[in-house]
Amino acid sequence: MNKVTTDVLIIGGGPAGMSAAIAAAKSDGAAVTGADDNPRLGGQIWRAELGKTKSSEAQELIALLDQQKITIVNNASVYAHDLDSLLAETPSGKIQIEYKKLILATGARERFLPFPGWTLPNVFGAAGLQALVKGGLDVTDKRVVVAGTGPLLLVVAEYLVSKGARVVAICEQTSNKKLDRFAVGLWRTPSKIIQGISLRGKLRRVPYYRNSWVTAAYGKSELRGVTLRHFGTSADVECDMLACGFHLVPNIELAQLLGCKIVDGYAAVDEYQQTSVANVYCAGEPTSIGGVEAAIVEGKIAGFAATGQSRQADSLLRTRNKTTAFAKALDEAFELRDELKSLATSSTVVCRCEDVQYGKLISYDDFRMAKLQTRCGMGACQGRICGSAVEF
Repeated sequence: MNKVTTDVLIIGGGPAGMSAAIAAAKSDGAAVTGADDNPRLGGQIWRAELGKTKSSEAQELIALLDQQKITIVNNASVYAHDLDSLLAETPSGKIQIEYKKLILATGARERFLPFPGWTLPNVFGAAGLQALVKGGLDVTDKRVVVAGTGPLLLVVAEYLVSKGARVVAICEQTSNKKLDRFAVGLWRTPSKIIQGISLRGKLRRVPYYRNSWVTAAYGKSELRGVTLRHFGTSADVECDMLACGFHLVPNIELAQLLGCKIVDGYAAVDEYQQTSVANVYCAGEPTSIGGVEAAIVEGKIAGFAATGQSRQADSLLRTRNKTTAFAKALDEAFELRDELKSLATSSTVVCRCEDVQYGKLISYDDFRMAKLQTRCGMGACQGRICGSAVEF
């Protein structure tokens, strides 16, 4: 087993992890190592486009890598910890990374809510389809429905349009009242208003439906269309692809493995992103779903704090608090409606790994008992897909 020793180890190569690495590298003499389970840095937001993005953080990280001030280990899947070290699998074999300070920036994944037909080919997660297109999937002239909730829908739709797709509808499940209240509150963050206007301008020819969600997808060997619920009526829309996502779920598995305190599904941290475990910090989506701006500032605070650069960390606390307020506003505006809990029928597959249907789950009072009796959540993904759906 190969062994690496570093002062600061950062798990995750997205905006939070990259920002943490940059901040930590500014400390004189600190050895900084980043590890990510993807073949390239960038996370979901800058995936496969790191060298093209206009982000100052991405460009600064590239410069530091060129100067060999940061060591990167790609394709590394952490599977265990031992005292002050993590064990990971890589294509070249197992590796043990010893550290003095650890920063978790493990990001988030999409929440899927099962409905009839959601396992058909060409039904994707919204961010998942975006990632595939960034990786080379051709969507030219493909008819795409983007559905679910949150600002991510607009971001994904705009990206797909820029790659030649024909987005035939954007379906947002939240109500007019909540969306209008959210829009009014954006005066506190003018940059968000500008982003929103820009996205809507680029999507001005795409129908945008509020109070709307997919109730079913249909087709035999592949997707042919979807049934939409909109203001109490149903309608079928033909499409080649469906991009569907209902919020993000924080990746807190590593934080749990290390014994970090978890509150309401997130890793609990103090003002300097320190977790309940000594010398372990956490930044980005595992602490709250706040978007790229929050991830960047939290990553910087964690990187500075972990390397004793207290003054630099203090200078960012006010900015971080603003992003936290925005994250709370997002949660309130795009809260999932109760109607989404009844989308699945008794024959709808909920756990794809173990092929468990909804009808086999409804007789149990809690997830633990359902898991023991049906194997729901015991497959290859270990509940990462079905777990949040069943919880909801």
